[in-house]
This record gives sequence, structure tokens and C-alpha cells, in this order.
Amino acid sequence: MQIVKTGEEIELVRKNALLVSKTLAEVGKVIAPGVTTNQLDRLAEEFIRDNGAEPGFLGYNGYPNTLCISVNDAVVHGIPSDYVLKNGDIVSVDCGTKWFGYYGDSAFTFAVGEVTPEAESLLAVTRESLFKGINQAIDGNRVGDVSNAVQTYAESFGFSVVRELVGHGLGREMHEKPEVPNYGHQGRGPKLVDGMVICIEPMINMGGRQVYQTNDGWTIKTADGKPSAHFELTVVVRKGKPEVLSTFDYVDLVLQKK
Repeated sequence: MQIVKTGEEIELVRKNALLVSKTLAEVGKVIAPGVTTNQLDRLAEEFIRDNGAEPGFLGYNGYPNTLCISVNDAVVHGIPSDYVLKNGDIVSVDCGTKWFGYYGDSAFTFAVGEVTPEAESLLAVTRESLFKGINQAIDGNRVGDVSNAVQTYAESFGFSVVRELVGHGLGREMHEKPEVPNYGHQGRGPKLVDGMVICIEPMINMGGRQVYQTNDGWTIKTADGKPSAHFELTVVVRKGKPEVLSTFDYVDLVLQKK
């Protein structure tokens, strides 16, 4: 698998990244108390297909849906269901597309109605930890520089970093090398090279870092039942300053209008 992408390949990943970003915004428009996670999933699949792409997660290793929707103490890989969102929930929406032979992958954690100050802090810190990591995605750095930036920031607020799940390379496959943990030491791990495309995705818990997989074979939950947040963007390693392919701008515009 070619880890360093050509300019043409990066443009195809960018198309996917922007479609995923817009899909998350469409989901954000309707997230509210009283909406089921199945409704969000159907909306996303329709939007992706209407734009000429395929859902990247649907059927991936047997996954049954378009979105991973993880509510409250679910960290990632939650399966959409008849669960009705309620005021105070936080909900991570992870979305993938496949288009022109390449993948897109991004995630955003939404507040449903009014959430607690502690939950607001968890969302803000997790999101900012992502950007701390992105800032380290520079040619000549190592994966550990990204990992350490995420970990140091999140833990400075008393939150914990999930260790069993990691970010990853992205391209013709959904998960390519290198793995990008959200914890680690500066100067360690694979070297980052101009043209590498990686997904950085902090998964940060309000309580302890321990997690477990539920009986559905997919959903990962916190062991202590406390909430978890998840944000993910796709980034090209560059010299001097990383290039971010996906964006939260569309989501932020939607949330400002609500």
C-alpha cells in the first residue's frame, strides 16, 4: 500500500473528505431530542448516494449501517437503532464515504439540547486536542509527536485517553498505515512524510480510560459508564504546516443557526 499519496490521489481523498464533512452537517441539522439514531443514519445514506458516492462503512467488515452513532458512554462504533435522543445526550457521529475508488472518514460529537457544563468541557477539550495533534502532522515529525500532543492536552483537563483504538492512514483503503494513537511519546513511532494522508481521531473519556466491547460485536463503551467524545479529521502531512482535507466548518454553520 502506497503510504505517500500523489497530488491526484490527495484530490480524490479531498472530494470524499468534503462530502463526509457536508454529510455530518446534514445530520447536525436534525439532531434534537425526539429523533432516533436510525433516522440520522437513513438521512446520511440518502445524502451520500444523492451526491454520487457510496457509504464507506456500510458492509465494511460486515458493519450494518452508514453511520457509527455512539451516545453518551459509547465511545465509537455504535450501531444506529430506535434509540430516541434526549436532552442532555452527547452523540458521536462517525461517517465514511467511498467515491472514485478512495475513502473519506470524519467524526463529530454533537450536544443534544442542553448538556451539562462537564459535557460541554469534554466536547471542547476533545475537539481542541484534535487540533493540537493536527499541528504536529509535519514532514520530519513522528507519529508520537501527534499522539503526545493529543494526550498532553486532554489529560491536562483531567480527562483520559482511550488506548485500544487509534487513528490511521486513509486512501484506497479505509484503514492504512500508519496507525496514529492518541497517546505516546514525542519523537517516537513512524516518521511523517510529505504527502501522507492520516486520520487523527481523539477518543477522550470523562472518567477512566478503560473500555469494553458490547455484545453486538461493535459498540465500544466506557467501563465506568461515563461519557466519551470523539472528533476526527483527515490531514495531509506537509512541510511547515499540515493540510486539513475535511472540515467542521459546515457543521459549525449549522449549529450557529440552531
